[in-house]
Order: sequence, then structure tokens, then C-alpha cells
Amino acid sequence: MSRILIIEDEEAIAELEKDYLELSNFEVDIEGDGEKGLQKALAGNYDMYILDLMLPGIDGFELCKRIREVKNVPILMVTAKKEEIDKIRGLGLGADDYITKPFSPSELVARVKAHLSRYERLVQSPNIQKDEISIRGLRIDKASRRVWINGEEKIFTAKEFDLLAFLAENPNVIYSKEQLFETLWGEESIGDISTVTVHVNKIREKIELNTSKPQYIETIWGVGYRFKV
Repeated sequence: MSRILIIEDEEAIAELEKDYLELSNFEVDIEGDGEKGLQKALAGNYDMYILDLMLPGIDGFELCKRIREVKNVPILMVTAKKEEIDKIRGLGLGADDYITKPFSPSELVARVKAHLSRYERLVQSPNIQKDEISIRGLRIDKASRRVWINGEEKIFTAKEFDLLAFLAENPNVIYSKEQLFETLWGEESIGDISTVTVHVNKIREKIELNTSKPQYIETIWGVGYRFKV
């Protein structure tokens, strides 16, 4: 049975969400405070998190960021706000989906089931090479060599695409600049490994919400780079 943590300060909404999810055979916990919710989220073994945006203590944006740093399970954000920038910000911090109040409880259940089913397929088939990679708002289509971030297509050079796709296909693995240079440039290696840094910076400008605090390609100082999931 999948376990879900709801962090929502409006008790009536949280209880309604819980009732509908439990009717669909999910095990559900509720927390109404952001700080306590974060502690519970990090300490517990949950399969999905449903986060309200406006919370006492810590808001949903910070919760999403902190949870995503250590957890790779689906995150659904719930908000009364309709501004596009809030959705983009949440997706950039690692949320998998957004639902806007007021919403149908059956829609919530359907989205939860869809995200958990997709996550389980990915976990159960880690070695299958996929033509499409989709992670926290970033979509890479290897067949057409196209990239989208939060639905907006970005134009990549051939080597930028190759570097991004390679890192995304090998998440959480740290690669030195030398390894990346040898793997992706190979016999074309005219120049030096500084070209790797240049290409990483160009990729970040296209996919990161904040290039000084990257959510995708992380610099491991003194070692190299790692794609975070």
C-alpha cells in the first residue's frame, strides 16, 4: 500500500483529500505546519507528497526544494494561486505536478494514481534505455534531439544536447571534466577540458531557473558534475 503525506493547513481540505485517497486504498498522513511537515517528510518513508503552497512556518516552495534534495518520489503541489510564475517556480524546484483550488477530489486521486504508476514503472525498469527522459519539468526527446523545460522548447547545439542527454541518462553519477571530455568529444578533442565547463554553463542558462543554484546539473567542487534526480 502506497503511503502519502499531505502537508496542508486547511483542515477541511486535508481531511477531504485524505478520505478520497483512503477510499482508493492509499495510506495517508496529514500535517498542518510547514516546519513539522518537513521533519515528518524527511523522517518518514512516503511514496508521494502533496504540498499546499501557503503554509505556516515554511511555505510549499521551500518544502518542495528541501524534500527534493533527498527524496525522488512524486511531489504534487496544491495552490489557490493561478499565476503561471508560481507554477514555473514550483516545477523548477522539483514538483512533478500542480493542482489549483478549488479542484475535484476525484481529479486529485486520478493525478496521484498516474504519478505513482509512472514512478513505479521507472523504478522497476532502471536499465531500459528510453527515447524520452522526463524529470521535474525537463523533457528530453532523444529521437528528435529536442529539449523542453516546463513546456517551453529550448534550442541546443549538437554537443550541448549530447552532454545534457548523457548526464540525464546517468543520474546521480559524478563525472570528472576529463571523463566527460573524453566520452563526448573523443577524437574530436581539439582544445582542452575547459570546453566542458563552457557547455555546462550554456546548458544551465537554458534549463535552470537560477543558474547560481542549479536544480539539474550540480557542480561537485574539485571533482566534476552530477545530474540530480
